[in-house]
Amino acid sequence: MDTMPNWLHKRASMTPERVALIENNKQLTYKQLQEKAVKMANALKAKGFKKGKHVGFYMENGLEAAVCLHTLMYIGAVIVPLNHRLTGPELSFQMNDAEISYVITGNSLEKKASDAIQSPVNIIIWEDVHPGAYQLEELQTTIELHQLHTIMYTSGTTGKPKGVMLSYGNHWWSAIGSSLNLGLDMNDRWLCAVPMFHMSGLSILLRSVIYGITMVIQQRFEPRVVNQSIQKERITIVSVVSAMLKKMLDDLGTDHYPETFRCMLLGGGPAPYPLLSTCEEKHIPVFQTFGMTETASQIVTLSPEYMLDKQGSAGKALFPSELMISLDHKSLPALEHGEILVKGPTITKGYWRRDDATRAAFEDGWLHTGDIGYLDEDGFLFVLDRRKDLIISGGENVYPAEIEAAILEHVDVEDAGVTGVKDEKWGEVPAAFVVSKNRSLTEQQLLDYLSERLARYKLPRTITYVDSLPRNGANKLQRNLLVDMSDTI
Repeated sequence: MDTMPNWLHKRASMTPERVALIENNKQLTYKQLQEKAVKMANALKAKGFKKGKHVGFYMENGLEAAVCLHTLMYIGAVIVPLNHRLTGPELSFQMNDAEISYVITGNSLEKKASDAIQSPVNIIIWEDVHPGAYQLEELQTTIELHQLHTIMYTSGTTGKPKGVMLSYGNHWWSAIGSSLNLGLDMNDRWLCAVPMFHMSGLSILLRSVIYGITMVIQQRFEPRVVNQSIQKERITIVSVVSAMLKKMLDDLGTDHYPETFRCMLLGGGPAPYPLLSTCEEKHIPVFQTFGMTETASQIVTLSPEYMLDKQGSAGKALFPSELMISLDHKSLPALEHGEILVKGPTITKGYWRRDDATRAAFEDGWLHTGDIGYLDEDGFLFVLDRRKDLIISGGENVYPAEIEAAILEHVDVEDAGVTGVKDEKWGEVPAAFVVSKNRSLTEQQLLDYLSERLARYKLPRTITYVDSLPRNGANKLQRNLLVDMSDTI
């Protein structure tokens, strides 16, 4: 059985006086963070929290949210991050599916959490929990690498989200693989302006404690605030998607970042060439990445020296991961298009309560990503179609099937298809094509109906009523033809 010390426990003993967390004018050293997490863990244990119990994490970004996550790791609870942008029904589904016993939330989200719960789940308001004693007995000071750490939900092509199971080992190897690519510096400061309920935000928290660096937390992304933080707070690493980077560059104007800034970690799909050209002119080191929840964050990364020579590429697989391009169960040579398969210790062991989906996703230890791409002659990965029908809107993953399922719930809807259309601000937005049984059903009425079932970023930007949708002989919706329809209507 592979074990190691609890990451915060070990870090606090090694570098107790290093600054662990900063939020505005508040900060905690690793020793202070460790002591606070232990006391809060004992307080939650007194309320019935136990190792192995599934706990919903439903908090906005902040110093206390980071403390909460470390607290849950001291207890050994399985963390289920919940997106606070989701609607009540969406949250309720995930809570029920994950068999959550408790939900920890803050005062600002208490009402929304309460409204979403339709099952016997205990809501704990973080601000109302009084710290317990500092005692380590019965706390998890040692972890097992195979132990389940996270169940993180990602939308599936069937329209129902799936809980990706990630172990401590998955997160550990993700941190190690990233460090072997980016390098380590004890003076690093990683800015977290992405949600901690996302893999991107959670990975920053975990990597920070493993590396022994400072995590600077911002409640939400604001380009001017991020730029000021880079320039004035000695930020060295920031995780962004293209839409965020563009806003940062617009705000930056003719100014530049200090030489101490060494990494703009860019996810969410290939970056536009003009964006990368501007970064090169301003000497901003961009690391383009490819990853998914199932790979515990990035698994392929393009180093900045190839930023323009390999424009459009996601890079090469990180240590100790592998990738290949496959078609009909055979590995393809360079330049041939096929499905991207990945393998390595960062890969999930499967989906919570979805044995059929788990079996379908794996082949001889390789994970089928569902993404189409190719390798060039130098072994660099180019992603052609990110999970085929996936819409990436402002860095958020939006699956057409989930929106279609919600539309089809309406009594007056006969058929529905959704695709992504280009948008200057968000990169892509969903567009819906609907066959209605009732011609009096208006676009606004349908949007009002959907707004109660889908998060705002999933709502179709346009709804077009049509007589029929393109389907093949097997009656499968041909979404690629919806793109053509959006161009002609």
